[in-house]
Amino acid sequence: MKVNFERWGETILGAAVAAVAVGFFAFAVAQAGQTSGAGGYELRASFQRVDGVGVGTDVRISGVKVGVVRSVTLDPNTYNAMLTLALDIGVQVPDDSTARIASDGLLGGAHVSIEPAGLDPLPPGAEIPNTQGAIDLLTLFASFAQGSGGASAAAEDTVQ
Repeated sequence: MKVNFERWGETILGAAVAAVAVGFFAFAVAQAGQTSGAGGYELRASFQRVDGVGVGTDVRISGVKVGVVRSVTLDPNTYNAMLTLALDIGVQVPDDSTARIASDGLLGGAHVSIEPAGLDPLPPGAEIPNTQGAIDLLTLFASFAQGSGGASAAAEDTVQ
């Protein structure tokens, strides 16, 4: 009986590739929905548009990740999107802050950007008072192409 070592090599290589793939998958599952630190608290924010934002989207202050979006729901009374933000415990958001949906670039995704303002920190579970929804770039470009300027369309979707 002759042993074919070439087939054993292919089998071992295939098993190694499968093990690496399982390792990457396990890492991705472990990191999904995690904030950048241990522990944390939640805040809420209501937006007219949340294009490009979903569960696990970054929440940033000054470009630094301080949390993630925990849930996206529709408020049946106002038809606004309600985001639940899970923030690191060491980050206290002041009471007059603004949360806005910011784009990572023309072709990139989106994130929630918090611009701090005010003196007293918001308590856990509170709603961020000022929000600015996502700006639909296609509509903005189309309005510029038609000569209407688009400034009024962009201004309608700013702070509520």
